[in-house]
Amino acid sequence: MKIKALSRSAADYQAPGTNVARAPRNLDPALHPFERAREYTRALNATKVDRMFAKPFLAQLGKGHVDGVYSIAKDPESLEHFASGSGDGVVKVWDLTSQEEIWQAQAHENMVRGMAWSRDRKILSCGTDKTVKMFDPYQTTSGSRPIATWLGQGAFTSITHHRSDPAIAVSSSSQISIYDTTRPASNPTQTIAWPTAIDTINAVSLNQTETSILASAASDRSIVLYDLRTSSPLHRSVMTLACNAIAWNPMEAFNFAAASEDHNVYIFDVRNMKRALNVLRDHVAAVMDVDWSPTGEELVSASYDRSVRLWQRGQGHSRDVYHTKRMQRVFSCAWTPDNSYILSGSDDGNVRLWRAKASARQGVKSAAERQKLEYDEALKQRYKHMPEVRRIARHRHVPKTVKKAGEIKKEELAALKRREENERRHSRKGEVRRRSEREKMVLATEE
Repeated sequence: MKIKALSRSAADYQAPGTNVARAPRNLDPALHPFERAREYTRALNATKVDRMFAKPFLAQLGKGHVDGVYSIAKDPESLEHFASGSGDGVVKVWDLTSQEEIWQAQAHENMVRGMAWSRDRKILSCGTDKTVKMFDPYQTTSGSRPIATWLGQGAFTSITHHRSDPAIAVSSSSQISIYDTTRPASNPTQTIAWPTAIDTINAVSLNQTETSILASAASDRSIVLYDLRTSSPLHRSVMTLACNAIAWNPMEAFNFAAASEDHNVYIFDVRNMKRALNVLRDHVAAVMDVDWSPTGEELVSASYDRSVRLWQRGQGHSRDVYHTKRMQRVFSCAWTPDNSYILSGSDDGNVRLWRAKASARQGVKSAAERQKLEYDEALKQRYKHMPEVRRIARHRHVPKTVKKAGEIKKEELAALKRREENERRHSRKGEVRRRSEREKMVLATEE
């Protein structure tokens, strides 16, 4: 019996210029013992490249304001237009595409305390000069007079617009007034207040999904929920320190975030106000403003410590921190409706534009580039628990003052925790209960 066999010379298996035999490739994963090592190396390199290309700051818009920027409002019907108000009473409308101002007006005699857009694309602003004014930036020229004005008994501190009805809620002193925007210079259609006297209301915000629910934060450390259908308050929670801003989650109508003076951002569920859903703690000074991303999964906060921080709603520490050498106290921030950019207004009069993801780049990408980015992102997620990957991914350079203040704050919190633990340990069993960090800031609740 004859058997014919294929035979090839060794040169067929050798690379040109070498006498080393090339082993044939076997795609069986069981025969690749170094697959995980190769993937880890790629994940480490992808993390390093991600940090190398992290350049979040994009631009300062126009020439900014003469005074500090204390309020920012997004046009709900536009992706590229928003308004900002400053301490000298000037309101400006900006275009993100050209990064220049397209309209401005002297709205108030002094500080613009709050701004909002109506659904018919009018700007509403309130100030400490006891007035609420409405402007039409798309139909009038810069410097034009307001198309409507409402007068109040005291200085206004915050304003919010109803999602569908021609109504605005404005806070002044210890009460909230509801005005009809179709009736200029009219008296409030509703006036809501907590039965007992409370201090000045700092912030007010209408829920854009459950449109009859209104939330307010006052300087007496209280957060109050109201129902516009019955013109009555629903619930009051007393915090350890006052809150400066309230923002409703656009995807979950029952959740809202509160920016507190105690350096933290608290996420609450209106169905259970006895404890917070999450506590976001990384700032080292009072949090002045907070806003949700359009997806409802992330937040941005502006702080008195001259920084802007981005958060995942389920994590307690920020995923990124933005700052510049020239940026002063940050009083306002916003997340653009396309989920791609961050806006911040600071005490130095500048309105700054940042990337929502520091290393992301805009523009058309080829299919191969998109595939490579998705592959790198999957690798980073798979190996994010590894010490070196985790260390590089979370490392941030912060100003020296913020770093030092963070170290001091960490020591103070550790000392408080030791003291509480010692009290519990040396007390009778069950006398001192260990309280969750999400319960400590709520001192009392009233229905």
